[in-house]
Amino acid sequence: MSASAYLGWALVNLTICLQIIYLVRALLRPHREPASRLAWIVVIVVAPVVGVVAYILFGDTNVGSRRIARLRDALQSLPSLATINTTDLDGREQPSVPEPYAPLFRVGESISNYAPVGANRAHLMPGSDAAIDAIIADIDAATDHVHLLFYIWLPDSNGVKMVEAVKRAAMRGVTCRVMVDDIGSRRLIRSPHWREMASAKVRLARALPVGIALLRPLKGRVDMRNHRKIVVIDNKTTYCGSQNCADPAFAIKAKYAPWVDVMMRFEGPVVLQNQHLFASDWMAQVKEDLSPLMRQPLPSAQPGFTAQVIGTGAAVRYSAMPEMFIALMNAARRELVISTPYYVPDEPLQAALCACGHRGVETTIVLPRRNDSWIVAAASRSYYRELLDAGVNIHEYEGGLLHAKTLTVDGEVTLIGSANLDRRSFELNFENNILLHDARVTGEVRKRQQSYIESSIPISDRMVAKWSRPRQIWNNAIAMLGPVL
Repeated sequence: MSASAYLGWALVNLTICLQIIYLVRALLRPHREPASRLAWIVVIVVAPVVGVVAYILFGDTNVGSRRIARLRDALQSLPSLATINTTDLDGREQPSVPEPYAPLFRVGESISNYAPVGANRAHLMPGSDAAIDAIIADIDAATDHVHLLFYIWLPDSNGVKMVEAVKRAAMRGVTCRVMVDDIGSRRLIRSPHWREMASAKVRLARALPVGIALLRPLKGRVDMRNHRKIVVIDNKTTYCGSQNCADPAFAIKAKYAPWVDVMMRFEGPVVLQNQHLFASDWMAQVKEDLSPLMRQPLPSAQPGFTAQVIGTGAAVRYSAMPEMFIALMNAARRELVISTPYYVPDEPLQAALCACGHRGVETTIVLPRRNDSWIVAAASRSYYRELLDAGVNIHEYEGGLLHAKTLTVDGEVTLIGSANLDRRSFELNFENNILLHDARVTGEVRKRQQSYIESSIPISDRMVAKWSRPRQIWNNAIAMLGPVL
């Protein structure tokens, strides 16, 4: 037998061995739905080389054992907030939630160990530029510390304005800590502005650094990212929502602009929970103990509502985020309104949303008409028929890329934050949301949601029925990739 024949035979045997190894791995990986296991088995068997490479890159939801260990060590090092369950040390106002909605906060507490806290106040920012201006105003008024964490921070107009505000604060003696995702904010990291912040004594960190790209898959999935948007200033003020630190024009994907986001400014004890979440991310990446910030006295209590931070990610139990969404859907009795840019649900979440419509809840979901991800757009539309049959109202927003992640229940409960209704937010990304119970604040959010609806096209049964057979096949075929990716 020739040398080339031996080599070919060796390659065949190597391929078969790798196939067997990764078939077993796909079968043994925890937390996989049967459909996902079957999809991976089909891919690996039908296309051995491509399938094995794809599994190495995307098969395991593993951010890296060392990273998870560091994050868990950070969480253990930080003081628990479980005892902070009143609005102030005098306990003048206990957190209060009507019984129909109390289980929602119990689900939230089971995820992040943050108890619901009362006496919070909030204001919904009127728009993206206004949100950036408000954050900068709070940074300019800071006296102790400024903490910023963004998935995407661009060196555009708003991004540079934020850089200058942080530099000003650092130069007057305020401790400034800035963390950005290593992939999402790579343009800022590579720009002179990053070096200028370092020169101004701003403490900088890159979340989930990639390192050597070719070796990264051996240590964990490179596309598991820190998708959080957290602003905490002086333990007095925090911001939560969908907005990255960028212009609405969003230069890196300008053809979908404007990006329509939502951001809410909070005061009260919930600030300390967002601080705790930021600190856990920071201490997992930087050797600096932020525990003293958790022990600072809370500001004087003022009347307010009950709220709770919900943080999810690789160190939190599997399926935590979809559990929260499903609990909210199941709690709705009169109305459920959702806005999200990305809808690629798992089966339980799709069933829960349909169940809302079936039991007579006025159920509405608002999605962008033009999505920056053609894969997500096709997958989302594969679910339209079932949703419409269940009585769910579907609207596609036309005024830009609707990026706002909001959910309101019965005009009383709001969930706002960074998480989408897709598998990336469920299984891969680190996310942060705030759950609150308050009719006034929920009314503000509901009014914003209504503005999205009024700028949207309602999707009807007739419209979906007119979709061509190739389009239906395309949408359904793309949706089948959901369990794989």
